Amino acid sequence: MTDNATIKLSHGEDPIAALRKAHKDQLLLCDRLEEIADSLPDGINRQKCMYAARALGPMIRGVHRFEEDIVFPMIAERLSCDGNIKITLDRLRFEHCEDECFAEELTEALHALGSGDRNVNIEAVGYMLRGFFEAMRRHIAFESEMLLPMSNIAHPGLAMGKASGHNVS
Repeated sequence: MTDNATIKLSHGEDPIAALRKAHKDQLLLCDRLEEIADSLPDGINRQKCMYAARALGPMIRGVHRFEEDIVFPMIAERLSCDGNIKITLDRLRFEHCEDECFAEELTEALHALGSGDRNVNIEAVGYMLRGFFEAMRRHIAFESEMLLPMSNIAHPGLAMGKASGHNVS
């Protein structure tokens, strides 16, 4: 897992390969969040909480921007004959919005845990953590298992051009 929220494509690099790597990084973060949830209430590792708080928002926003700016348009173009693709991509965009809002709240809770704030409701934080990482895992599983293979996006003309060198902040 990296702290770098920017997905950078080398000239000619396949955006789907970059997204699959980003998904792996997100799943590693989900594993760290699950470790934190499992450590509650008595085994809190403050350093892990602070690291997760710093990594969470930038990673989620960066991957979502990359998907929405690069990957989703590729999928929409590639699957333009599928009448449901717009509905699916719109639903995923809505999930992105929800996930980002949830990540902001979770970041605050993790920061409070990591700072040793005694006013933190441990039960609520555990519920937040589990809700977030379970939703993220389901979202990534859907994209990985249903959307990406269905689109068969590895199209040389799409992997180059405007997607090349794209930076997401």
